[in-house]
Amino acid sequence: MPSSDTFDLPLFPLQTVLFPGGLLSLKVFEARYLDLVGTCLRESRPFGVVSIKQGSEVRRKADDPTVFETIGVMAELIDVDSKQPNILMVRCKGTQRFEAKRCSQQGDGLWVAQAEILEDDDVVAPAEAMHETVRGLANAIATMKSKGSEPFLQPYAFDNAGWVANRWCEILPISIAAKQKLMELDDPHIRLQLVNDFLRSKGVVS
Repeated sequence: MPSSDTFDLPLFPLQTVLFPGGLLSLKVFEARYLDLVGTCLRESRPFGVVSIKQGSEVRRKADDPTVFETIGVMAELIDVDSKQPNILMVRCKGTQRFEAKRCSQQGDGLWVAQAEILEDDDVVAPAEAMHETVRGLANAIATMKSKGSEPFLQPYAFDNAGWVANRWCEILPISIAAKQKLMELDDPHIRLQLVNDFLRSKGVVS
């Protein structure tokens, strides 16, 4: 439920953009993130994924600068596997968008934000003009499945404009900065319209 209240949210800066409803797979090996995953697993808590603007996912030096976006998406753990010592294979689901109001870095390098939940997309049907883009996504999913890949979590929601736009955004060959701007948009119709315009410009849909 959206609220003006802020809360402590540990952050995992990544060179990617997580979308609500999205699937994120991570290979975790840094001590600060191993501890984070362990805490979230024990306490059934989410963490926040934010896109890196400057720096690296891996801290090479204590004073390495890391600059990240202030709008991110909370990640909920789906499963955690440990087949090798000190390495976790993690699968997460994107849930709600948040804004990091204030951020501080702990001694171990973990970033923690004072976060505020942002409004979820309204659940609205794609406009009739977007139906080819909806069918295009269904076709893309079928093609990926035929090649043994399934990058999206079920159930699918082809009748939800925000869901369709988000899934397209995840697989489009566009920059991380462009994906970030699309994720931040409050209106799912506009997000889907921009995706539709891009697909038409590339001849993916007609």
